[in-house]
Amino acid sequence: MLLDNLPNASTQLNAILKAFPDFLLILDERGFVLDYKADDSIFPFASKQFRLGQSIASAFPPDVAGKFQQIVQDLKQTPAIQSFEYSVKLQQTEHWFDAKFIPVEPAQVIVVIREITRHKLAEERTQRQLNRLAALRAIDLAISSTLDIHLALSVVLSQVTSQLNVDAADILLLNPQNNLLEFANGVGFRTESLQQTRLPLGEGYAGMAALRRQVISVPNLQRGKTGFLRSPKFAEEGFHSYYCVPLIAKGHVRGVMEVFHRTPLTPDLDWFDFMETLAGQAAIAVENATLFRELQRTNFELTLAYNTTIEGWSRALDLRDRDTEGHTRRVTEMALKLARRLGVSEAELVNVQRGAILHDIGKMAIPDNILLKSGPLSAEEWNIIRQHPRYARELLSPISFVRPALDIPMYHHEKWDGTGYPGGLKENQIPLYARLFAVADVYDALTSNRPYRPAWTKEQAIVYIREQSGKHFDPDMVNHFLKMITDTD
Repeated sequence: MLLDNLPNASTQLNAILKAFPDFLLILDERGFVLDYKADDSIFPFASKQFRLGQSIASAFPPDVAGKFQQIVQDLKQTPAIQSFEYSVKLQQTEHWFDAKFIPVEPAQVIVVIREITRHKLAEERTQRQLNRLAALRAIDLAISSTLDIHLALSVVLSQVTSQLNVDAADILLLNPQNNLLEFANGVGFRTESLQQTRLPLGEGYAGMAALRRQVISVPNLQRGKTGFLRSPKFAEEGFHSYYCVPLIAKGHVRGVMEVFHRTPLTPDLDWFDFMETLAGQAAIAVENATLFRELQRTNFELTLAYNTTIEGWSRALDLRDRDTEGHTRRVTEMALKLARRLGVSEAELVNVQRGAILHDIGKMAIPDNILLKSGPLSAEEWNIIRQHPRYARELLSPISFVRPALDIPMYHHEKWDGTGYPGGLKENQIPLYARLFAVADVYDALTSNRPYRPAWTKEQAIVYIREQSGKHFDPDMVNHFLKMITDTD
């Protein structure tokens, strides 16, 4: 019968235990071995003299055995499953195990020991990858949130030393003016021996790495041949291992990253790959900073060219009308001073300045026989003169960089009560910059000599400005302006 062929319970248990890959121990309450089941492969990690009746202390390394005995004692008080991970080094290779203690009756403990080296290594790899991703994220944030190259490189280097587990690292940047690698930033150094580095391409390990565009590895610096080994200060660092990787961005070498360690290193391919990844991040930081500096320089040069052009236009008008020469400079200074008192931002002061310089640029379109006429103007001539704000708009509006400064040239002849020109605007319809400029413009005109009258005194001009408050001028602007010129007395 089929039932006669079925194995008995003892045979089944033996078969299960034989197939069981783990090390199985049965201990009494004192920690002595009552029984065990182990594959031969487990014995390199326990005593070869393993036998029944012996104490667990004699079967495992002392630190492991001590922990085992402590757990056995704890189970007497708290009979609950406990776990313990430990490692054993064999031929320079670390093996990891998980020991699970299961209390059973009567007064016995079953210990199941499983090798978890592969799992542990996978766990460590996963954690290392997570740490590296976090490091790259921190570097990305540093690069995107600051244009300070030294701050960004400091973040990169702190991640280099922590993630690569090395003692020190630095970055040398290539100066394109003289083709020298110059120290930019470093962490982990005991001395300042490398801070004066100015290394030509092709010289030393760093110079060779930059010239050849390849990683340089020197596992033992004492056997190497390079200049800094002869430096007494560098000798104080006590470095043993050295690695250098070029910083390359968009096909251009921007510098090198050097890595130092004071004991021998045995890096694997994964270590080298991540070092090059970190170097790539450093190269991006350097490239961004370089582009920003170039953009700043270009903007500065462009702004200088713009301002020079504007001043040239204003000078051309002054040369044409000698009677008002110097007026533009003086009224621009007063308008800027008043704007600052009103809290106008530095960025907007640029538009105030440009608008003030160009306030009468529309007069370039007025014929000489009208603009330079020494006698009274006819009604028709006055009508032509009043067109100069419109001419200013036609002249300047196509030019993008002066378009934000059009308020003053177009509206500085508007009046608070709406009787001005060219649009008859009133009160707050008149742009702020035109209102503040109008007070300064009239004050300077009154206190300057003209062919048809001598300059007024400051006191006379102040009386007139005050009288025109709420008529020609914004009352608030008058108050600020009069306080301003009084404060300068």
